[in-house]
Amino acid sequence: MEVDGEDPPKKPSSSSQLNLPPSMNRPTVSLETQRINRLIDSNHYHSPSKPIYSDRFIPSRSGSNFALFGLEPSPGKEDGPGSYAGMLRAAMFEPDTPEKGDVVTGFSPSRKMFRYKTETQRPVNSFSPLGGAGDDEAPGVSRSPVKPTRNILKSAYKVLDAPALQDDFYLNLVDWSAQNVLAVGLANCVYLWNACTSKVTKLCDIGVDESVCSVSWALRGTHLAIGTSSGTVEIWDALRCKRIRTMEGHRLRVGALAWSSSVLSSGSRDKSILQRDIRCQEDHVSKLTGHKSEVCGLKWSYDNRELASGGNDNKLLVWNQHSTQPVLRYCEHTAAVKAIAWSPHLHGLLASGGGTADRCIRFWNTTTNTSLNCVDTTSQVCNLAWSKNVNELVSTHGYSQNQIIVWKYPTMSKLATLTGHTFRVLYLAVSPDGQTIVTGAGDETLRFWNIFPSPKSQVKKEPQDALFSSRESKIGALSFGRTTIR
Repeated sequence: MEVDGEDPPKKPSSSSQLNLPPSMNRPTVSLETQRINRLIDSNHYHSPSKPIYSDRFIPSRSGSNFALFGLEPSPGKEDGPGSYAGMLRAAMFEPDTPEKGDVVTGFSPSRKMFRYKTETQRPVNSFSPLGGAGDDEAPGVSRSPVKPTRNILKSAYKVLDAPALQDDFYLNLVDWSAQNVLAVGLANCVYLWNACTSKVTKLCDIGVDESVCSVSWALRGTHLAIGTSSGTVEIWDALRCKRIRTMEGHRLRVGALAWSSSVLSSGSRDKSILQRDIRCQEDHVSKLTGHKSEVCGLKWSYDNRELASGGNDNKLLVWNQHSTQPVLRYCEHTAAVKAIAWSPHLHGLLASGGGTADRCIRFWNTTTNTSLNCVDTTSQVCNLAWSKNVNELVSTHGYSQNQIIVWKYPTMSKLATLTGHTFRVLYLAVSPDGQTIVTGAGDETLRFWNIFPSPKSQVKKEPQDALFSSRESKIGALSFGRTTIR
């Protein structure tokens, strides 16, 4: 019931709702009041000229491209907490059975929140810490964690002094046997170093008028071939330290040797290669001619069907078991070819390296007679060797950096660059387990490096075999530090 003479009650103004101090003049705060009112009634007031910004960003899922992730929004429940929780749970934990919230929201756990789409242009493993997006991801995508890069120790773990180790690019004075024994030619003597016991044995002294130019172990590691400066080749029984045969045929020094079962190939400064079957009485069974200068590199393929030779005439030649003339000629190198290595992983894949004027590593397919790749190393290439455990190879170098490089094939990316020698790294051999290499240089040292990983799959061994393998993998464990080989 209204009272006569009184105005009906009015809705208090927004300014009267503010608890302002009495000393403040209301007209002076009118602009501030209007701004506050706009913030309070932001759901009802929209400025026609300027948007209102806040200190929090709350995304609107109505503008999201759900099709990009293979999802469809649930109508009417976009902002429901169950939908987001269900999607997050399925993306991160991939439940086998749906939770209650999933049933309510209609979300299927088999529908992954993050799925590889070509239009996103992002790496697959950027969406998930497991490296995969789902069961129906692109072929070839692995859900296993990304493997970290292998850490290769940059320094030699053992150093042997090798007095009188010659600084001659054309010689091959170091080889490692299947019995884990290292042979080293020093001046006119050959020394054996047992990698399991670190014991040093003097195998022979070939005389004051001779010098050792090459050494090479037979496949079983019981017999050693020695090439001399006079052109003879000697076969020694390493267990009994006894010479069992001397073979002639070359007129000048023998700087390269290579075994193929019972056949021994020898390369000489007289430009020829002699094939010697140690089962025959003759000193050699055939003579290979094709080089026009000293033969300084020889390697048989793993199937013993092809022999690769490199010479100071810058040529790389390939021979078969019965040819006396090369079946393949490669003339792309511009310096002496000493570094030669056949891949144990791919039939017919051959790597070769050139000297100071060339500095390149080249790859050849001898099956199709094609050149595959060429890499400029910026240094003289002295040696090459493949890992038998992984698809990698190592090269040693001379002028001008004297470094050792571990390469990943076929990308030829550098996995490690090792330094320590102060002269050209002219000699290289690989341990029988394929994990360790030894390098020799004119600085009269032999350095041991762990560069290759162990085989990925191990056959179950008998206890005695496992013991031998364990001893074999610990090269020189009984004698770390710097010692001498004689």
